[in-house]
Amino acid sequence: MIVKNSRWLAGLLFLATILLVGFQSPTQGVKATWVWQTELIEDGGEQLLDFARIEGINLIYLQINRDLPKETYEKFIQHAHEGKIAVHALGGDPKWALQEHRDRMLGLADWTTNYNASVPSDSRFDGIHLDIEPYVLPQWETDQEAVISSWEANLKAFLNKASGTSLELGIDIPFWFDNILTSEGGSLNEWLMNSFDHVTVLAYRNEVDSEHGIVYLSQDELKLADKLGKHVLIGVNTKEMPGETHTTYFGQGKEQMNQSLAKLSNELSSYSSFAGIAVHDFRNWENMPEGENPKPEPDPGAGDQVPDPDPVIRDQMVRGTYIWEANEVLQNGQEILDFAKEKKLNWLYIRLDLQQPFSAYRSFVKQASAAGIEVHAMGGHPIWALEENRAKMMKLVQYVKGYNRAAQGDERFHGIHLDIEPYVLPEWKTDSQEVISEWTSNMDAFVNELKKDSNLQASMDLAVWLDKYKVPGEDISLSKWMINRMDHVSLMAFRDTAGGSNGIVNVSKEEIAFADELDKPILISVEMKESHEGNHISFFEEGSSYMEAELAKLPGMLENSPSYTGNLVHAYDYWKNAKP
Repeated sequence: MIVKNSRWLAGLLFLATILLVGFQSPTQGVKATWVWQTELIEDGGEQLLDFARIEGINLIYLQINRDLPKETYEKFIQHAHEGKIAVHALGGDPKWALQEHRDRMLGLADWTTNYNASVPSDSRFDGIHLDIEPYVLPQWETDQEAVISSWEANLKAFLNKASGTSLELGIDIPFWFDNILTSEGGSLNEWLMNSFDHVTVLAYRNEVDSEHGIVYLSQDELKLADKLGKHVLIGVNTKEMPGETHTTYFGQGKEQMNQSLAKLSNELSSYSSFAGIAVHDFRNWENMPEGENPKPEPDPGAGDQVPDPDPVIRDQMVRGTYIWEANEVLQNGQEILDFAKEKKLNWLYIRLDLQQPFSAYRSFVKQASAAGIEVHAMGGHPIWALEENRAKMMKLVQYVKGYNRAAQGDERFHGIHLDIEPYVLPEWKTDSQEVISEWTSNMDAFVNELKKDSNLQASMDLAVWLDKYKVPGEDISLSKWMINRMDHVSLMAFRDTAGGSNGIVNVSKEEIAFADELDKPILISVEMKESHEGNHISFFEEGSSYMEAELAKLPGMLENSPSYTGNLVHAYDYWKNAKP
């Protein structure tokens, strides 16, 4: 890729940011923060700019809301520049790494350059900053090379579009990218550093020089940037991270963190590439207590049972769906609620993005609650069945419990739902009994941790044929063991007829019998996604009206099964686009 003269100019402008604020020593430099709540600038952004002046912030990554009028950005950026604060247009989403979402990334470049061309020079953005983090996508676990390849292609398209401007181009990278390779076999870190004017290394720790502190984690990136003649900001975190307190300054005071960051800047000053610190993010930073060692705020419900909402599962028949795309809730929550109203839903499983602050979900859950919809947090991956990956599952547990402690009653999740399905792993074919042993052990740990200080419901998806397997060391069906361990299960009875020898009721009969015996609720889950396993698996070919007619038969056919509690359709994305 040819770097145009304008990119060289952008590098000079980045240095000029430091010079403008008049720093006197090498221990000082850029001090940046991310601002995800764009509404903060609607009144001119004085609260944000006052905080920036107090904390010495001279670079703001501002998330772009394209619905805001141009004048709102003009006023804010003009005031920021008067205070010698640079402003970069911020955007990003893990899905921006996928080819089908490339246009959204290019749209940020188009919007920013078009905006800059239409306003006076003192109101223009100084750069564009990307925060993409594709490693949180489920595809990263299953086909990392394909994700990296599409991410590279998307970034090249973005750079080709944005490089012809004087905009400073930056991107966030994690500290652990050292050994990740590009599609051509080179270092991904080196390619990113060469492609962008600066990178912000997310070295999320709260100790500077411990064995695995910030200096240790970021040194490889700084050495590489020294060699390449590039600039690096070191990113730290202030957001609450349940179960990962070592990754954040949350719980400490501003003065305590500032002392730590001053020490960090001093220790990294020997690297020519080190340009400063970035603190994630403004809202959480602003809410940190003053002082060096503040007295911890009492944790609502800590050590006691969290007052989770009362479930409705026994009071009415469940009618629900799965929301697998985490960003659907964040970006299209009203559409989901409108769909739920249209379909008369009272139950949602929603996949969470654990990188989001708790505040991201409160409004949606509250509105769902007002509409009579019970919301359960959802997560899962086949590898969660293996004991070596138990911590991934526990991150979800700690996040949801922390969220519920911080939320009001009608904003709380009712439970955590797991979709694991380890039978797609190669290990299942070679030693299914070992996988089952680890899976049941993980489910035990999941329920124990969930119930330790909460009333959250524990639930999971269950394949209809798992009753044929035994739990190692116990004379009990795996299905029966799972049904007994959970508060309820969603039985994946993926068939397109209610009756018949291969219909929904018949393939579910063993599990329903177990649930009747154990006095546990069972939900019947059906498929709307196109299936390559045969037309009998899904309602994709028949459409939603036919599906509704078949589901309407189930209450009568299962009237003697008290465990049968309702139906779920897999999943929202497919159902909303289904044939009538």
